[in-house]
Amino acid sequence: MTTEIVRPGDESYERLSRTFATQGSPAYVLRPRDAKGVAAAVALAVQEGLELSVRSGGHSTVGYGTNDGGVVIDLAHLNDIEVLDDGLVKLGPGAHWGDVARTLEPHGLVISSGDTDSVGVGGLMVGGGIGWLVRKYGLALDHLAAAEIVTASGEIMWASATENTELFWAIRGGGGHFGIITSFLVQARQESVVTFARIGYAANDPAAVLKAWRDAMREAGEDLTSTAQLYPAFGPDMPPSIMILACCTGEDQTAIEPLTRLGEVTSKEVSTLPYSQVLEGAELTSGWQPLVRNRFARTFSDELIDAFTSADVPMMFREVRAIGGTMARGDDTAFTHRDSEVMILAVLLGTPDDHTPRLPAYEAMWRSLQPHTSGAYVNFLSAPSAEDIAAVYPADVRERLTAVKQAYDPDRRFSRNLGDF
Repeated sequence: MTTEIVRPGDESYERLSRTFATQGSPAYVLRPRDAKGVAAAVALAVQEGLELSVRSGGHSTVGYGTNDGGVVIDLAHLNDIEVLDDGLVKLGPGAHWGDVARTLEPHGLVISSGDTDSVGVGGLMVGGGIGWLVRKYGLALDHLAAAEIVTASGEIMWASATENTELFWAIRGGGGHFGIITSFLVQARQESVVTFARIGYAANDPAAVLKAWRDAMREAGEDLTSTAQLYPAFGPDMPPSIMILACCTGEDQTAIEPLTRLGEVTSKEVSTLPYSQVLEGAELTSGWQPLVRNRFARTFSDELIDAFTSADVPMMFREVRAIGGTMARGDDTAFTHRDSEVMILAVLLGTPDDHTPRLPAYEAMWRSLQPHTSGAYVNFLSAPSAEDIAAVYPADVRERLTAVKQAYDPDRRFSRNLGDF
């Protein structure tokens, strides 16, 4: 099958040369339809000495899925979703997680993915995948049984627990440094429905709500995953607010009940529905380029909560995700920090010009959190610093990843990824 080639001036060029928040200007956008087409696209980039980006769903917060003057390999046509025997599912990297969930729904199957339906399978899978089933079933990459990969030399190979094992270790958390994955074999889990809740709280004492939420989650079973969100004020008519989101497998609402007693409730919505309906869309206000940073914390202590909630930064959205459970017992992969109780996230909303006067307070907040945090998640960093990269990949993991990089991409063709192994 032929590879679609999109050039500047073509009708779809602008759309296909951008990621979620970054507009690029590549020389070509190549849209192959199979692994051989991907290999040919890589060969073209190598032959012409052009920078190479890979785009699956286009949700890279850093903008790695595009570039200026290089080649973008867009995997949208590699979007197969095929249910095999015994719950094994074959996924193309260009499939979207919402489509995956809807395809699996009639089979009574789910895959622990992220929480956004339009995110591509490829980018999320190689970075981790922290979503609504993470405490019950672990990360998305914990479901991976095998993967077909096109390397920088154009070779097409498989990696699994028994074949190219170091490569298999590296692609589970090490990102896209080692090649382009053209097919994933993933083990789905048997679940028909989930119970999902949105509980609003007054924001007059966010620290108290977060401490009560933490205590409730420490007592919760692994069937329950929850996220606490702190919204900033959006003008005088929209004051700060707190939203507790929770997802529990099955129809029983008992596990969610403690999360309805954390403070002054302003709203409550609880429903039982297919997992596919929990995944949400993602839209970005025109011109906005959110500044995103995150950290893991082994203990969500009172001191960390106080520091996190006391920061006064206009237009900053904050989030805490309860993790642990099955994620903490995952296999040996390049994803580290499995011993964390929570992941905390803070996003500056607005345009780059909007961010400038807020940056000192934003950076001061992260400095205040530093004594209480360890590690970072690769998929939620929009402007990664050397400190961020070191937090994602500890020295021993980085050393092992560097060896895999040297073996499969010694000329650093796949450089549009976090870090430089």
